[in-house]
Amino acid sequence: MPELPEVEVSRLGISPHLLGQKITKIVVRKKQLRWPIPDEIHNAEGLVIEHISRRAKYLLITTSEGSIILHLGMSGRLRVVDSTTEVQKHDHLDIQLASGKCLRFNDARRFGACLWQGADEPQLTLLNALGPEPLTNEFDGQRLFELSRGKQVAVKNFVMDNKIVVGVGNIYANESLFQAGIDPRKAAGKISKARYMKLAPLIKSVLQKAIQQGGTTLKDFTQADGNPGYFAQELQVYGRAGKQCTQCEKSIESVVIGQRNSFYCPGCQR
Repeated sequence: MPELPEVEVSRLGISPHLLGQKITKIVVRKKQLRWPIPDEIHNAEGLVIEHISRRAKYLLITTSEGSIILHLGMSGRLRVVDSTTEVQKHDHLDIQLASGKCLRFNDARRFGACLWQGADEPQLTLLNALGPEPLTNEFDGQRLFELSRGKQVAVKNFVMDNKIVVGVGNIYANESLFQAGIDPRKAAGKISKARYMKLAPLIKSVLQKAIQQGGTTLKDFTQADGNPGYFAQELQVYGRAGKQCTQCEKSIESVVIGQRNSFYCPGCQR
């Protein structure tokens, strides 16, 4: 599943091709994704793309009348292609531009989404309850410590809660907790302030490094230009069950936490 770095890399990849361009036509080939694509997205036709931003894992393509909101779901990907490029299986949406290019959304599993946020309408409910972005000053160890008090939920699930902080998905939660030396199974409320003060900067660092290196290579993810990311080469625990820890001689173990495969070193993480 594309996580925050992959979505940010997608934003960076498509922005030079879309910013300042007029949307000439929006082609919907498959209306039913995670939610039905609303007819209101056609309100963007004839308008200029003024801004492209990211909120959590949502991409917002903004015009004067509102924003097209895209979510990649589990297998979604975006490509900038010529509008005449042959349509492939699972190419569900085209945002065609006056330049002759189009932003094409492909989603094999159809867990992604395309929504519309009118400029004068209340913010969509799904965006209302989101916590701070992890790479901003609003997110720090103090916040993690204060919100974790009394919580029995596993610390890995805690840092993946979008109400606590957005965008810390499974891969990067595993990697950050490893670098912080924290057992992902441990109750969030049992983690000390000092350890949270160490963890928060590491979450930022891991995410920033992944963005710089182009996102993590997974079978369903490529960048907007079709090139894979490279952060997978740096993974120290994720997907490495049974292999030797890069820091000690213990074997990486795998356990299911919150219905997600989790990876940790029993020697380094306590």
